[in-house]
Amino acid sequence: MAEAKPKTSPKAIKFLFGGLAGGMGATVFVQPLGPGEEPGCRLNGQGNEYKTSFHPWSSSLRNEGVGGSTPGTLSAGLLRQATYTTTRLGIYTILFEKMTGADGRPPNFLLKALIGMTAGATGAFVGTPAEVALIRMTADGRLPADQRRGYSNVFNALARITREEGVTIIVGGGCVPTMARAVVVNAAQLASYSQTKQALLDSGYFGDDILCHFCASMISGLVTTAASMPVDIVKTRIQNMKMIDGKPEYKNGMEVLMRVVRNEGFFSLWKGFTPYYARLGPHTVLTFIFLEQMNRFYKTRVLDG
Repeated sequence: MAEAKPKTSPKAIKFLFGGLAGGMGATVFVQPLGPGEEPGCRLNGQGNEYKTSFHPWSSSLRNEGVGGSTPGTLSAGLLRQATYTTTRLGIYTILFEKMTGADGRPPNFLLKALIGMTAGATGAFVGTPAEVALIRMTADGRLPADQRRGYSNVFNALARITREEGVTIIVGGGCVPTMARAVVVNAAQLASYSQTKQALLDSGYFGDDILCHFCASMISGLVTTAASMPVDIVKTRIQNMKMIDGKPEYKNGMEVLMRVVRNEGFFSLWKGFTPYYARLGPHTVLTFIFLEQMNRFYKTRVLDG
C-alpha cells in the first residue's frame, strides 16, 4: 500500500501566505530602500542617465528623497504584490507539493523551473493592471511638470488610464512582456531557491532554519537578477512608452532589445546590476523567510497541533 503524503495546508492558505509573506510583507520593508522601478525605466534610450551602478541611488535620494517612494507608489506596489505574488507563490506551492513524491522526494530542477514558469505567467497575467499603474506612477515624478499624469493613488491611476486610454491598456498593456519577464524571473527565482535549499540541506551543514533560508534566498536573488534584467528593460519600456505621431514608440520587445544593444551597448542590459540586486536580494530574502515561517507556524500549530 502506497505511503500517504503528509498533511498539508489548504489551497486558500497557500495563496494567503504567498500574498502576505512574499508580496506585501517584503514590499513594505523594501519599497523605501531605493528606486521602485525596474532597470529599463530610467535607461530610456534618450541618453544614459546613470553613469555607475550606484548612481540610481544617489540620484533618487537627491531628486526624490529617501526611497523616491510616495504613499501612491506604495499603494501600487502593494496591489501588485497582492495580485501577482499571491497568485504565483500560491500556484507554485500547490504544484510543487503535487509533484513531490510520496517518499518526500522533491521534483528535479527542470520540473521546478517548469512549475515556476507556469506560476509566474499566471501571476503576471493577474497582476498586469497593477503593474501598469506602478510603472506609470514610478516614472511620473521624473517627468517635466507639464507632462506629469498626477495620479494620486493606484485606484485613481487605474480609473484614469481606463477612462483616458481604454481598458485594453490596463488588461493588455505590456501583458506579453510582463508574462515573459515573469516566466524568466520565476523559473530563476523559485527553482533556484528550491534547488539551493535542497543542496544546503543535503550538505549536512545546514538545518531547515532561517540561516538556510537566508543563504538560499540570497543565491536565488543573484541568479534572478542576472536572468531578469534584460526582460525587465523590455517590459518596463513597453509599459511606459508614449505614442509618437499616433504610433507606439516600440513595435515589440525585440525592437526594444535591438535599440538598447545598438544605441547603448550589449552590457547596458545589465547596467545598474548592483543596486538592483541590493534591492531584489532583501526582497527575495524576506519573501522566503516570511513564507517559510508562516508555513512552519501553520504546520506546528494547526496541522500537528
